[in-house]
Amino acid sequence: MRNFLLGGVCAFALMGSVALFAAPSKVGNLQANETYRQLNLFGEIFERVRNDYYKETKDDELMEAAINGMLASLDPYSVYLPPRNFQEARVQTRGEFGGLGIEVTQENGLVKVVSPIDDTPAQKAGLLTGDMITHLDGEPVMGKSLQESIEKMRGAPNTNIVLTIRRGNDSAAKTFDVKITRAVIKTRVVRSRREGEFAYLRISSFNEHTTQDLVAAIDKLKAEMGPELKGYIIDLRDNPGGLLDQAISVSDTFLNQGEIVSTRALRASADEGQRYNAKRGDVADSKPMAVLINGGSASASEIVAGALQDHHRAVLVGNTTFGKGLVQTMIPLGEFGGMKLTTAGYFTPSGRSIDKVGIVPDVEAWNERDHQIAAALKARREMTDTRHTEDDAKQQPDTNKVPAPAQVQTPGQDGPDLVLQAAIEVLRAPPKPSARK
Repeated sequence: MRNFLLGGVCAFALMGSVALFAAPSKVGNLQANETYRQLNLFGEIFERVRNDYYKETKDDELMEAAINGMLASLDPYSVYLPPRNFQEARVQTRGEFGGLGIEVTQENGLVKVVSPIDDTPAQKAGLLTGDMITHLDGEPVMGKSLQESIEKMRGAPNTNIVLTIRRGNDSAAKTFDVKITRAVIKTRVVRSRREGEFAYLRISSFNEHTTQDLVAAIDKLKAEMGPELKGYIIDLRDNPGGLLDQAISVSDTFLNQGEIVSTRALRASADEGQRYNAKRGDVADSKPMAVLINGGSASASEIVAGALQDHHRAVLVGNTTFGKGLVQTMIPLGEFGGMKLTTAGYFTPSGRSIDKVGIVPDVEAWNERDHQIAAALKARREMTDTRHTEDDAKQQPDTNKVPAPAQVQTPGQDGPDLVLQAAIEVLRAPPKPSARK
């Protein structure tokens, strides 16, 4: 099954001293002849490297490097995913996995518990914010990467793992073991709270549960706030995107009619492709909305922001988004893992392609770290420009690689959240949204 992110494999074997490819049949054309000639060249170079390179090489590593080289020539973001990486990508888009239910970070070589998630094995076992995990099943975490520790904590539901915990700030504090049984954990991508007379909802990514969790959070805030609820703030800052269908359904949640987004292969004619339209029903009851964006808002988050802006359903507050206007398809390759391949471009309801341009907010506002993200984004775009010709630029890269999660803080942690404050002011005295025609 393919997942579209905001598929046929050609395989060959190399045998003997130099494995050449069969000549094309008589029905082949000049282009096919040239293709086979180049494949023969590749086979010869492959054999030269494995026989004559001054260091020992591994065939699978050479082949993987060759595949990635081919995909990198298309754009920087189409990529081959070996089985382990492909499985991890599927976990991220599914939004659930077998695990313990803790948000963690790394501190002084140990794994630090940021927060146990409600109603999960970790919380039920009594883990607390600030606990330091020193060992997993008796193996020290010191010297391992955070990702390696996370992968060890994950596993099949109903299996056990023993965590060695050090509690307290004193490095000499005694440790104790906690045995935890793994369960199915859902990734928390929607967080909500009351912000004065407004409902604040932060969407951190778009996985299979995003719309469902968003609607549940809105219903909860409606019940809590009652008639005091005057509007909504949707925070899409630092949201790298995710599944296309979830971007469409989140947009549909706030729209009663009209086009949400259209997609088409960039090499196809303009009248080919797919259009997605909203169905009646606005869960926000037509109350005022502000959407927070920055340079870390990409892909699916830009689809949502663009749709709400073009339909004048929300005022966008913040700074220009990443500019990821292409759709990628997750293509399974059986035992070999899979690949992400850029397969189409998307366009906002007014027909805008925002690729490499981004979506400009209606009201500009900045936090200090937004300037850092914008500078990094500018440098990245300049680097992309130097790596691709003008013809390549007609088909710009799709990416989920906005600032790395380890470098991204939750908005508002680096001082007063000026963007959020601006959004509140906008909702209390909203300006007329910019025309997007």
